[in-house]
Order: sequence, then C-alpha cells, then structure tokens
Amino acid sequence: MAHSISIMHERPVAKQTGAGSTTPRFLTCGVVAGPLFVVVALVQVLTVPGFQITRHAISALETGPLGGIQIANFLVSGILLVGYAAGVRRALRGRRGGVWGPVLLGVCGLGFIGGALFHPDPGLGFPVGTPDVIPTTISTHALLHMLFGSLAFFALIAACFVLARPFAANHQRNQALILRAAGVIFAVGLVESFTGGPLGSLVLYVTASIALVAIALAARWLQSSTSVAPGAV
Repeated sequence: MAHSISIMHERPVAKQTGAGSTTPRFLTCGVVAGPLFVVVALVQVLTVPGFQITRHAISALETGPLGGIQIANFLVSGILLVGYAAGVRRALRGRRGGVWGPVLLGVCGLGFIGGALFHPDPGLGFPVGTPDVIPTTISTHALLHMLFGSLAFFALIAACFVLARPFAANHQRNQALILRAAGVIFAVGLVESFTGGPLGSLVLYVTASIALVAIALAARWLQSSTSVAPGAV
C-alpha cells in the first residue's frame, strides 16, 4: 500500500489514468463553470432594472430585458459542467467517485442546459410592468424549467459529497471537508427556499454559489493532485 501511494505521488492524475493531456483540459471546464455562472448572475443582480434578489430567483432574469444573457449563462455553464464530467470520469477512473461523480456532474450540466431551453413565467413585478403577484397558473415551459432546475440542484448537492470521497481516501481532509460542508450548506439553503422561508431566493443564490465554487475548487485540486487514492465506488 505504501509503495503504491508513493508511485502515485510521482505522476499527475491524468497520466495515472492514461487519459493523456485532454484530462486537464476537461477539468478546466469545471474550474470555469461554477464561478462563471455565479459572476455573470451577480452582475445582472446588481444592474438589471427591477430585479430584486430578495424576491426574484436568478432564473427570473431570463424573462427580463437582458434575458439572453442569463439564458446564455445557463447554457454555457451547463456545457462546461458536462465537459467537467468527462474530465472527472478520466481523472478518477477506477477510483473513489469515479462512477457517480461524472454521472452527477453530467446531470447537473444537463439541468443547466434545460434551464436555458425552458424559461420561468414572469411574476412578482419582474420584468417591470408585470403584476406584482405570484402567477396563479404555470406554463409548460416554467414546469420544465423547474424540473430541470431541481435535477441540477439535487445532483450538485450529491456531487459535492461524491467528489469529497477521493480526497478523503487520500487523507486530504481539508478538501473533503470543504466539499461536504458546501453540500450541507446548499441542502439547507434549498430547503429554506423550497419551504418559502424569508429571503429564500437570496439564500438559494448564495448557497448554490458556495456549492458551485466548491466543485470548481475540486476541479482545480484534481488538476494539480498527484495522489488520488484508488478504491471502489
């Protein structure tokens, strides 16, 4: 066991798995995806007229005057997450998290893409001029948006815990702790939002951002790691 670990310390993860130089490139998708989504959304929160993060979900930006920006944000981030899934599949092949990590990241990415293709209904006074009430009916587009969003949310939470496994197995406790804490924080935020808690949309954005940044950090750690321990999923 000690001998096998010392060998892994000598070679990057991508080379250990035989994935070649493409693995770090795919992992770069993961480094970029979460922070890109968070930053683009934040810029809109601060600049789009009539949008209030304490009342409106980030998805509502798709219905606003600059809706194309948020649609593109969902789409590009989703594609990057699918690329990240491919990188994790190569980097962790035969190791802990090597099966479910890519699956969950891929589902999360597809959820983002679905969120770009299907849009929520206007409501609560946004866009400006919309009645300041919750819509009494919901369109098929909005239902599909909610479905894809829920898939992305739950997959992201689970991915935080699954991606923690290879780091925990390799005694990288700080990395594992960060990922698990992010998963717990987002799960709590999701419950708070879904149960209609005060400032639910703000809590959802902040806690989702924490999880997205955490998996971005995991991508960076996998790029630089030379010691992800093997093990069954």
